[in-house]
Amino acid sequence: MKALVFHSPGNVSVDNVPDPRLEKEDDILLKVTSTAICGSDLHIYNGFLPQKEPMTLGHEFMGIVDEVGRGVTKLKVGDRVVVPFPIACGGCFFCQHDLPGHCENSNPEKYGPEGGMKDQKGGALFGYTDLYGGYDGGQAQYVRVPYANNGPRKVESDLSDEQLLFLTDILPTGYAGIDWAQPKGGETVAVFGCGPVGLMAQKVAWLKGASRVIGIDIQPYRLAAARRTARSEVLNANEVDVVQAIRAMTEGRGADICVDAVGMEADRTAGDKLSGLAHGEAGTIKVLQTCISAVRRGGVVTVVGVYGSPYSNFPLGQIFDKGITMRFGQSTPQKDIDLLLDWVQQGKVQLDDIISHNIPLEQAPHGYEIFCNKQDDCVKVVLKP
Repeated sequence: MKALVFHSPGNVSVDNVPDPRLEKEDDILLKVTSTAICGSDLHIYNGFLPQKEPMTLGHEFMGIVDEVGRGVTKLKVGDRVVVPFPIACGGCFFCQHDLPGHCENSNPEKYGPEGGMKDQKGGALFGYTDLYGGYDGGQAQYVRVPYANNGPRKVESDLSDEQLLFLTDILPTGYAGIDWAQPKGGETVAVFGCGPVGLMAQKVAWLKGASRVIGIDIQPYRLAAARRTARSEVLNANEVDVVQAIRAMTEGRGADICVDAVGMEADRTAGDKLSGLAHGEAGTIKVLQTCISAVRRGGVVTVVGVYGSPYSNFPLGQIFDKGITMRFGQSTPQKDIDLLLDWVQQGKVQLDDIISHNIPLEQAPHGYEIFCNKQDDCVKVVLKP
């Protein structure tokens, strides 16, 4: 079969690779009908997350069940399913506590309580390096899906793939960025990053009762996408002092909720890069620092952008003085996907309006290039195997 294979940072290609096969009784094989390139894939593509061996990437995918293991009870051949990005057994302590990204069984070689940089990681993720299980991902014609009684969700709707695909990751992740803050209604929500996850967070903020939603970015075309798809007010961080602007919009207090949907790959100066190299830091925490300044006292900062290392100059004293509540981490799509699927089917939230490029799998390397380099007004790439 054909699959998008990572070889080394900046080097991906569509290769002929062996077809996947059933390995355990509760596996399914999925014929992929649509898959997407995620901002998290760029962390591997750009070398922020190490991967020595070739690997098929991709954790946003859906398709048709092609084969089922003997232990699969909830799906049959021919079912159309969307697949959440964490690989989770459904039965361990963390799965039972609705934390699929911390599954104790899916990443046996690298799992542990410490959460270190190169070992003792969380549960497995599709197509997301050997640190997270070494499972091949779904930017391919076929993919093996473990724990099929727990992860995949059958969809019987006549909605298109494009209307459903982002239930796999970016909608649950954007949802988490808002839901973790436990909004009561009437909040001002500032979302840092108007990429796919940030746009979903902005959409969800309205559905959770926000009175004002502000999208922040440095790319005019992504700010335009926020205005168009999420009806957000926008701030260009290259043109205004974002913290002062948000305070001016909120009677000097700051936003009730700030969402970091950027993570470690924020835009950096040459000086930032040298400092990071000297301190052994992957990327930068500049967006997180800005969130901490922009949020009001007693407010909430949620972090759904990925960070991959310890960082110096973490503003702990400021966080303490302002009494900020913070939450970080992977979203919980296995817990949230049924609610979110219902939202999509009822038309409460639209997902396909953020797609800027819909291209064949064979053109995936081009998709990575334009998405990574922010070319051709690329917001979101969908691949068709």
